[in-house]
Amino acid sequence: MKSDNPNVRSIKHMAFAVRDAAEALKAYAQFLHVPADTVLTDYPKSKNRVALFNLGGIEYQLCQSLEKGGRFDQWIEERGAEGLHHICYEVDSIDAALDHAQAQGASLRLCKACGVKGSHPHPEGYVAFLDNDAGGVEIEFMQVYTPEELEKYNAYKGI
Repeated sequence: MKSDNPNVRSIKHMAFAVRDAAEALKAYAQFLHVPADTVLTDYPKSKNRVALFNLGGIEYQLCQSLEKGGRFDQWIEERGAEGLHHICYEVDSIDAALDHAQAQGASLRLCKACGVKGSHPHPEGYVAFLDNDAGGVEIEFMQVYTPEELEKYNAYKGI
């Protein structure tokens, strides 16, 4: 389903900053019937622990920093509570989405995991973060790889 913005296809995922991903997952499982096979995964590069699951066609990410002062830990400390950290919007063209956002006054944020500002490859597609937020929620864009691009990315990464 397309939105009124020609660049945005859908919500790709919503990421929540949490102090303890295992405890947050228990609460989601209790109240929302999260899939029983949901696992916690540690990402050494970004120093995060994440529980990933789908509800209603949207991927949820419960994100915990593995070290004090990490990306999600810092976000919680600044706001005094856990909560919605960012929404990733799937876009047809990341370049068009960034051009549109920048024409409206947005600037680009450094991807803390990769050390890159602007569009760059991630495991699922090309991503970029805005340095501007919407009501305290960060904005990420992702142009999901075509099957050919995914194969090329995986070959490059040795997957």
